[in-house]
Amino acid sequence: MTPEQRKNFDRLLNPRHIAFVGGADAIVAIGEARRRGFSGEYWPVNPKREDLAGISCFASVDDLPRAPDAVFLAVPRDAAVQTIEKLATMGAGGVVCYTAGFKEAGAEGEAAEHALKEAVGEMALIGPNCYGMINYLDNAALWPFAHGGDCPGYGAAIITQSGMFSSDITMSQRSVPLAYMISAGNQTVLSLEDYIEILSEKPAVRAIGVHIEGLQDIPRFAQVSLKALKLNIPIVALKSGSSDIGRSLTVSHTGSLSGSKELYEALFERTGVISVTSPSQFLETLKYLCVVGAPCGNRVSGFTCSGGGATMLADHAENIGLVFPPFDEDSTNKLISILPSIATVSNPLDYTTPIWGQPEFTAPVFEQAISLSNADATILVQDYPAAGLDESKFLYQNDAIAFADAAAKAETPAAICATIPENMDAETRSHLINLGVAPMQGVHESLNAMAAAANWRQERSRILAHSPKLLKVKAIPETLSILEEVEGKELLSRANISIPAGSDVRGKGVVEAAVQIGFPVVLKMMGPKLAHKTEAGAVELDLQNSEDVSGALERMRLKVTSYNPDAVTDRFLIEKMAEPPIAELFVSIRQDPQFGYAITIGSGGILVELVGDAKTLLLPTSNEEIKGAIASLKVSRLLEGFRGKPKVDLDVLCMSLFNLTEFVLSNLDQITEVEINPLFVYEKEVLAVDVLVHSGRSS
Repeated sequence: MTPEQRKNFDRLLNPRHIAFVGGADAIVAIGEARRRGFSGEYWPVNPKREDLAGISCFASVDDLPRAPDAVFLAVPRDAAVQTIEKLATMGAGGVVCYTAGFKEAGAEGEAAEHALKEAVGEMALIGPNCYGMINYLDNAALWPFAHGGDCPGYGAAIITQSGMFSSDITMSQRSVPLAYMISAGNQTVLSLEDYIEILSEKPAVRAIGVHIEGLQDIPRFAQVSLKALKLNIPIVALKSGSSDIGRSLTVSHTGSLSGSKELYEALFERTGVISVTSPSQFLETLKYLCVVGAPCGNRVSGFTCSGGGATMLADHAENIGLVFPPFDEDSTNKLISILPSIATVSNPLDYTTPIWGQPEFTAPVFEQAISLSNADATILVQDYPAAGLDESKFLYQNDAIAFADAAAKAETPAAICATIPENMDAETRSHLINLGVAPMQGVHESLNAMAAAANWRQERSRILAHSPKLLKVKAIPETLSILEEVEGKELLSRANISIPAGSDVRGKGVVEAAVQIGFPVVLKMMGPKLAHKTEAGAVELDLQNSEDVSGALERMRLKVTSYNPDAVTDRFLIEKMAEPPIAELFVSIRQDPQFGYAITIGSGGILVELVGDAKTLLLPTSNEEIKGAIASLKVSRLLEGFRGKPKVDLDVLCMSLFNLTEFVLSNLDQITEVEINPLFVYEKEVLAVDVLVHSGRSS
């Protein structure tokens, strides 16, 4: 985005005048601008009609009184390109190009999209093939369908890659405060990254929601996400769709452990983006962040007027890392003195029905419990009665107001949650927002949002303290070759990764080499078609003497012949049998065309794909990130000294892996992918037992 396009985007976002170019779709867009309350000038353009929606038409954009700040364009593809060229010459601000039939329509459409990009000049353009833009703060809309949504003067900026999903969000019965809605479409001129960069600077934006089908520029997404993080603006991402990114390296295990999903999650963790997996969680998390912000920690005080509700809160909180701290004896006695005799003091607290709806009794309970629990956030469960059955609604409202006041006094983020999402009507949701309380819908969604928000605040501090380096992305080599294991190991030894003592020999020299190395030994056949030796029968372990080696040599030739006659070679690697390790890890460094380089660390040996215990980090990384990744693995328990075994020096392990990543990034001309499986981990060292290294070249 150029500086001039940046200025023009602001014109598009908050226009003084909008030109509506087209027919039936333009009429709908005029209606939506009116629905939003746009008070500027409306300029319909259509050469065949006298008016659109009761407003006199201009025959052409050439006839407009001046260059429009904003244009809603809904004409056939070729006419759209011509009109955009005219608008650019006039000095128009920006265009929402609703017109479809561009790159999504094949080669001809792709050519038309290229022509559109050439024609746009310095204008800001959303689309093509998009729904457009709604500015809830300033009441401007360039939108082709009926839309809803409210803005209390602040809210979320939502950017989607699906037009229908953006429309669905505006119609949702969730009361998410909205500041801006952008349907990005093909992103020919302005990208999702551009929108994040600009909207994160808007004072009324408290969070950004992004629906992602795929990103165009991963390094730039990382940059703008970090910018939002510095500005204290959380980003919530709903990633949909999956693809086989980087599956060209099919001979390794890496693709199954670190595909598109894992790389996106690594990107989000690196940049502090909150990742969610469902539309409802997307909206509830944005709502919580916009209304009350992110808690300072994960300590929660909870309230219900039902034992069942308290149990639901406690059960799910335990699964996601939220803590309901119990009251000590002194605090318990204080609460007993102001609760009904049938109440049991606990957190979450069931304050029971005898005082329900009576703020003179419930207010002190809320205030004391929030204070005594030293809570970072607080939540009250209330399912409101349906219309026509709501004669008791005022009792709910009494407790809600008392709860809101107590939370405000304690300066604690507060949420009121309906157990069943639809059991909170629009009037109640609006009322709670006005009280400064997040009106949350669904127990799990509510607690998930609270946990995500609290974790975001903690991660923000960690990430900003160790600013991630720029991602290193380069073209994937056109041709790949697998280095023989002995060559790969020699390469890794330069990165100070220990390898077993061994010799590269022909068949007739195997026994003599084994004697020189010293028993027990391991025998491996080497060859270009033996990437995974175990499956081919090309590995024999724990050979104790010369006779064992001779027998293993004959068996191996037969097994590999049965596996693939073309894979048989007379080249062997004979190595010293390694001592049993404390743990086995799988370590892979791979290249991806969008994300650059990534390291995957997981449980090694035969458990690689069976257990799927793995963590992916984008490169460059840091010692701290590697330590965090290892701590997240199930195998970390073995490293801590499980059942009396020695404890691994994690600093040594992490530094070894960090040095490996730095070595690979410094030798990209020689290395495209490294896979070590297993990496034996001992108290003070690591040993690369099996190694697979790819090397390649680009044209």
